[in-house]
Amino acid sequence: MGLNDSPKKIAVIAGAGPAGLTAALELLRQSDITPVVFEADAQVGGISKTINYRGNRMDLGGHRFFSKSDWVMRWWQEILPLAQGELHQSGPLQISYQGESRILTPDSIAHGNSDAVMLMRRRLSRIFYRRKFFDYPLSLNASTLGNLGITEALKIGTSYGKAQLRRRSPESSLEDFLINRFGDRLYQTFFKGYTEKVWGVACSEISAEWGAQRIKGLSIGKALSHTLRKFFNRDDAAQRYTETSLIERFLYPKLGPGQMWEEVARRISDQGAHIHLRHRIAGIEQAAGKVTAVSVIDQNTGLIRRVVCDHFISTIPVSELITFLQPTDLQVQKIASRLPYRDFMTVGLLLRRMKSVAEARDKRQANGMPPDNWIYVQETDVRIGRLQVFNNWSPAMVADPSTIWLGLEYFCSKDDDLWSMNDASFVDFAVAELEKIGLINPEDVIDGNLVRVPKAYPAYFGAYGEFDRVKAYLDQIGNLYPIGRNGMHRYNNQDHSMLTAKSAVNSIVNHSGKEDIWRINADDEYHEQLDTTS
Repeated sequence: MGLNDSPKKIAVIAGAGPAGLTAALELLRQSDITPVVFEADAQVGGISKTINYRGNRMDLGGHRFFSKSDWVMRWWQEILPLAQGELHQSGPLQISYQGESRILTPDSIAHGNSDAVMLMRRRLSRIFYRRKFFDYPLSLNASTLGNLGITEALKIGTSYGKAQLRRRSPESSLEDFLINRFGDRLYQTFFKGYTEKVWGVACSEISAEWGAQRIKGLSIGKALSHTLRKFFNRDDAAQRYTETSLIERFLYPKLGPGQMWEEVARRISDQGAHIHLRHRIAGIEQAAGKVTAVSVIDQNTGLIRRVVCDHFISTIPVSELITFLQPTDLQVQKIASRLPYRDFMTVGLLLRRMKSVAEARDKRQANGMPPDNWIYVQETDVRIGRLQVFNNWSPAMVADPSTIWLGLEYFCSKDDDLWSMNDASFVDFAVAELEKIGLINPEDVIDGNLVRVPKAYPAYFGAYGEFDRVKAYLDQIGNLYPIGRNGMHRYNNQDHSMLTAKSAVNSIVNHSGKEDIWRINADDEYHEQLDTTS
């Protein structure tokens, strides 16, 4: 029986990342609608996939499995339960609600030696600046004061005080947002250069909305409060009342984030739905204000087929989606074509050992491996933005535990000099950068691998200021549901993307509106609400 021979309704889902796969599984759980997933890549997971390079696994960006949504936390743990023994190593994991907490149920704990499990990880992220390590988020402790020096620390404190007395209003830009929360001195020291390295434009050109979504309520005051809570040992293991940027404990699949989505894909397939890899949407048909069919190209054979659908759930980048839809409003086409993105490159680097930075020697292993999950590199004389230590995400990410497996992250654009380098030259370039800042000796490099991720980060500047006009057009198409990071041109974490999928499925099943989809991660408050809905 072909796709269009079935009497059941069909929902075509474009993309097999966290949003698309969550939508597919929830449709199967909540309805008799058949999801049909088309994924252009050769594997599922989107930017949350895991790359396996000669037995060493790469996480594209570092994916903490933590959410303030109870629904998301339960969803993850049902797919991959917590590994047996993790509770004894890290203390009991509690889920708190309105001051009460509960221990994970026995059903959430895996038994036996299966690899299909979650590990509980302690977060350690630091800033590398002036060839020194600073706590991230910045802590008002002796180490930070020692690295800065008393004079500089006083200047930062004075600057923060001035910012509180003369707050910038309205907060039009990310620069306004950051100065209001940290003061000009700290902004210039730790935020400005790194943010501009990531986005390639001045902070004054980036919308304050980016700060509201990614940094949320974090400020010097929140950092101080967090430090005091730690001092008095008020440990809320579920961290439900902790700012997202201050989370210190999270779950992580044993074989990397892609393991979660590979398991979800397996369950979808086991229930009779289809996930077609290396299939790209090539056209969209409309009639009477609805999507009626899509054209899909099989990238292995070049064949194109037409698939009739009752619903269309899209994680396609908005700029590409609008090209397929061809709105009569030429301004919508123009805005969408100019929506900015930031591309991403990451180098997996296998090492025998690393060099020790003086103040970190007591925390490192014998081979010099630092204890961090990732390190923000804010040095202005190199272009690397962040450094992951895959060993510390999960030991199973590394084929040989005596080696160090790093991920060197670069933010770039498709037309710049970084993206244009060939793979071998870029690996050499990355090695030279780590040598330059004193973290490695080139002779300790064993192997390297480069991965490119186009349109990794939807950006909040330029034509994004007119995005509401595009959104209004998309909302007019009754059975079209843009979800996820690229589908909504919103810098979502994977849990946000999952929540947009959940909301889209609720809208389809309940024949309701789509307003709730756009509310997710739209401001400081929505995702911070305690979500106990099922």
